[in-house]
Amino acid sequence: MSYTNFTLDIDADGIALVTWDMPDRSMNVFTEEAMLELNAIVDKVASDASIKGAVITSGKDTFSGGADITMLQKMLSKFAADKAKDLDKATKALFDNAGYMTGLFRKLETSGKPWVSAINGTCMGGAFELSLACHGRVAADSDKVKMALPEVKIGIFPGAGGTQRVPRLTDQQQALQMLTSGQTLSPQKARSMGLIHEIAEPTKLVETAKAMIKNGLKPVAPWDEKGFKLPGGPVYSVAGANLWPPAIAILRRETYGNYPAAAAILKCVYEGLLVPFDTGLRIEQRYFTEIMQTREAAAMIRSLFVSLQELNKGARRPAGVPETKFKKIGVLGAGFMGAGIAYVTAKAGIPVVLLDRDMDAAAKGKAHSDSLISDQVRKGRAKPEDKDRLLSLITPTADYADLTGCDLVVEAVFEDSGVKKDATEKAEAVLKASAIFASNTSTIPITSLAKNSARPKNFIGIHFFSPVDKMMLVEIILGKKTGDKALATAIDFVRAIKKKTPIVVNDTRGFYVNRCVLRYMSEAYKMLIEGVPAPMIENAAKAAGMPVGPLALTDETAIDLAQKIMKQTMRDLGDKAVDPKQMTLINTLVDTHGRFGRKNGKGFYDYPQKPAKKKLWPGLKDLYRQLPPEKVDYEELKQRLLVIIALEAARVMEEGIVTDPREADVGSILAFGFAPFTGGVLSYIDGIGAKKFVKIAKGLQKKYGAEFKAPKLLLDMAEKGETFYERFDPYARSEAKKAA
Repeated sequence: MSYTNFTLDIDADGIALVTWDMPDRSMNVFTEEAMLELNAIVDKVASDASIKGAVITSGKDTFSGGADITMLQKMLSKFAADKAKDLDKATKALFDNAGYMTGLFRKLETSGKPWVSAINGTCMGGAFELSLACHGRVAADSDKVKMALPEVKIGIFPGAGGTQRVPRLTDQQQALQMLTSGQTLSPQKARSMGLIHEIAEPTKLVETAKAMIKNGLKPVAPWDEKGFKLPGGPVYSVAGANLWPPAIAILRRETYGNYPAAAAILKCVYEGLLVPFDTGLRIEQRYFTEIMQTREAAAMIRSLFVSLQELNKGARRPAGVPETKFKKIGVLGAGFMGAGIAYVTAKAGIPVVLLDRDMDAAAKGKAHSDSLISDQVRKGRAKPEDKDRLLSLITPTADYADLTGCDLVVEAVFEDSGVKKDATEKAEAVLKASAIFASNTSTIPITSLAKNSARPKNFIGIHFFSPVDKMMLVEIILGKKTGDKALATAIDFVRAIKKKTPIVVNDTRGFYVNRCVLRYMSEAYKMLIEGVPAPMIENAAKAAGMPVGPLALTDETAIDLAQKIMKQTMRDLGDKAVDPKQMTLINTLVDTHGRFGRKNGKGFYDYPQKPAKKKLWPGLKDLYRQLPPEKVDYEELKQRLLVIIALEAARVMEEGIVTDPREADVGSILAFGFAPFTGGVLSYIDGIGAKKFVKIAKGLQKKYGAEFKAPKLLLDMAEKGETFYERFDPYARSEAKKAA
């Protein structure tokens, strides 16, 4: 029998080498076809007496990314369509479909022939669950080898035996840590946990795997042998009593009950370890079926996997524009942002010219890259030769002539229109006519900056977030005259520097992200002024799903910067554009108390020297008369903080600033951590339903003011019963793009 996704070769020793190499895919994934083929191969190995055992490996640089998540989406779509007719039948079908991979791996595990997984690269999710079902596991000694069960990050959990095999191979504490965090393991870490058996030289990987079979590898999993004992002892033991109560409390502390999949992992492990292995698999399958039906799973799969992948692959890139292969990038301004942009560019292997007013300033910018890569080397995440290569790609300069030959220049100078005008004109004087000029401005509209350019069609905004090396989102801002080539080049650049996701935004003050973030912080100031105790504000934000409270976020971005933005807004739009009470609060903190934020160790929080942790400034409670905590509606605080952001995102969509709901959702999660379990800011509204959301907004407007007024777009959607993904169908756009 021939296979499309696998090859099967049997050597003279009777050992089958199963090589997974899917055509037309850069990475192997489990599809329905791949699983059917593997099922046939398992049958072949089990039934052929001449085959002594099998090694499964990959024909690609990576082993596998796991299951094709779009397959899960199809399962959920079918369930949604069928449940209206017969809920019990639809649920049973979902349960059976969810258990197919579980059954396949168990079949391999109990086939009577030894199987060894030879892991040559990234091995994620279902692929690692397949490896755990093999009787032997060998990983290549390479930085490219990373193993994980990361499903919890997209709202589900390892549902093909992962929650049962991991805690039977390693102690329960390490198992829970790995499963609930989606922790990535190196070969060394995986071996220390007992999850793999050997580490081999990459060139000897398959040879080492075959040797395990030749040396008499038992075709029986440890839990299928009589007398098997759990590593670290049973659940009902002293060790178990010391683990499980704190584990439940820690999960609650970390998730606030917002992530059903994380809670299901604890249930699967706890209940599964009390029963025989096959019963444990059945328990896991039941919980997986339950979690698949949650709003959180559907929303997180869509935004954090499907949409994220689509945007990373250039879903918003104009069709018909040749891809830019970057030979040289220029960065104007070697301050914190410019130096960060130079670092990620050089890390991607692209030569970069880092320009500032003098060589000392430019060299200081390059030193930032030296510091970052040296830290990576110190932590074992990079090699000394990686450092040498990266630094050799950064050329510090004070001479604009060195920009000659750049395909793209990113301006990251001081936020001053005059300074930016000068930089633009000097750069364009030496750039080729086809070069693209981008501004990293975070506040000044791109259309106004493009007036300084002799070629506004080639002028665009590329807005990075700080710190550049860590933040995954990049806003690409279109001026009124920005052309398709500039947009395509900007997207190509973001994709080239890797680990960054581009979203396309039309020009406006604050663009998309900052408009939403400023609303979040402003609502917190309003709560303080109302007398809500600061700890309740910060705790409510985190309980609502935000990674950082609004007061802590203000400290990170700097309170004096908030003051400058508010004053500039008043100069541009008039005094009524800023709440005078909020202006007084910020002025009091900055001008009266000298509290600028984390940068000077004093903000809404105090920042003592490490290892002491930051704590809220006690003086906050003296600024306004405090409400007794029992008089504050805590659930309403949570609601206010999410709704205020969601309303601003809806206004952004109404104004046409963001036009694709995928970008609004993914951008809100990557840029400021909007409650990931909701799937993002528009999925939050869609999940509640426009009609119910508008009702909530009207109630808050009545109590707290006009900022909660629902825009006409939402009122219209509520009346028609629409969702954002129906009204702004991103896939209709994709089909139109293909047709073009």
